[in-house]
This record gives sequence, structure tokens and C-alpha cells, in this order.
Amino acid sequence: MDYTTITYREEEQIGYITLNRPHCLNALNQAMIEELEDLFAALPRNDGVRVLILSGAGEKGFCAGLDMKETAVSMMGRPPEEIYAWQSRTGMLYYKMRRLPQPVIAAVHGAASGAGFSFAMASDVRIISTDARFNAAYINIGLGGADLASSYFLPKLIGTGRAYEFLLTGDFMSAEEAMQLGFVSRMVPRDKLMEVAIEMARKMIAKSPVGLKMTKEVLNQTLDMCSLEQALHMENRNQAFMIAALQVKKSV
Repeated sequence: MDYTTITYREEEQIGYITLNRPHCLNALNQAMIEELEDLFAALPRNDGVRVLILSGAGEKGFCAGLDMKETAVSMMGRPPEEIYAWQSRTGMLYYKMRRLPQPVIAAVHGAASGAGFSFAMASDVRIISTDARFNAAYINIGLGGADLASSYFLPKLIGTGRAYEFLLTGDFMSAEEAMQLGFVSRMVPRDKLMEVAIEMARKMIAKSPVGLKMTKEVLNQTLDMCSLEQALHMENRNQAFMIAALQVKKSV
């Protein structure tokens, strides 16, 4: 599959995934969903890649979230069951990402909002630049505050108290807050971001290949005190309902 919304390359057992729609701050659209699905299906069979680094193209930021212009047009007038099917497919992208055998290092600069926030949360390690910031933007556009696995990941990563705050308000988490809350591993100058991510990837590659995979696997299993599928099911139901409700409100 020829990719147009992402780039992917391999070098020295590291796979580099770049969200590549810089003209719209790497917003997630249908084409990007399909291309990431294709890549995530292939990576478990690729023993030549042991660690992945996920980043965003351009200087402005990591990922602005869903491409709302495209989404609004594509969802307008659809029945609830079709909206739910689309929402479920989008949510499953993060499940597939989490199930990759390779550890994923997110190298985040600038804004990571909505779907971009979820890409960071679904990664195993987060390294950020000093200008990074995160928010659950969903509630700011009239939808539920929990979407795309955020209700599963965020409370586990930073605790329920602050997670509830960010999900209910849509406020931004600054780079400094992300460090204080233990959401990220490192905060570095923007020009050192990829250098530090690569350094960490190389440390992982130096470990036992099986040990690396098994460590990620057992971490995933022990985190699943409630299942990711259950969290996604609730989120998808709520978001599909809210999208349908918004359409009704606009048509009145």
C-alpha cells in the first residue's frame, strides 16, 4: 500500500512512523486511519523491526486530532448504526496500536489534541519537547469528553483525579504538568527530541528481543483490570449518540 498521509521507514531495527499531513497539523482522516490499519497489520509479522518511534511532521505540532471538516461532511445525515460503525473502527485503531509487539515511543512536539492525545496515550513511552501540550478536545466540540480510548488510558497513566479534570474540561495539560504527573518520561528541547527518542530506542534494541516483547505483553495484561474493549464500547456508544444528537439539533 502506498502511503500518502503517513510515512514509514526502517533503519537499524527501528521503525519510524510519521503522521504526515502538516498542512492541517497532521489531523486524523479516513485515509490516515486506513493507512495506519495497514501498517499495524503488517508490523506484528516484521521481526526486523524491534522498536517504533511515532512522530508528527511539520513544525507546528504532533496531531490536532480528528479532521473535523472531513468527519462532519462524511457523517452528516448518516443513521446512528453507520456512525457507530465508523466510530468503532476509529477506536479500534488504538487497540491495534497497543497490541503491537514492538514498544512504541511517541516523540511529541507542539499540540497533541483529541486523537493525537490518544496516539500519545497508546504509546508505551512518551518523550516531549518543551512546547508540547495535550488535551481531550472532544468535549470542547460538543461531544463526550472520553473518546478513542482516553477513558481507559488516562486514569491509568496519571490517576483518576486529574484524568477526570482533563476529560471533563478539555483543558490543556502543559509540558511541565505532563512531567509532574508522570505522563511522560522526558522533556527535552525541540531540536533534541528525535535524538533522545532514537537513543532510548537503541537502549531497548540492546535488550533480549523476546524479553522486550514479553515485557510489553505482560505490562499490557496487568493494566487490563478492566478491558480496553469495554472502555472502547462505552466510548463508541456515547460518541455515536452525541454525533447523532448534534445532527438533530442542527436540523431543528
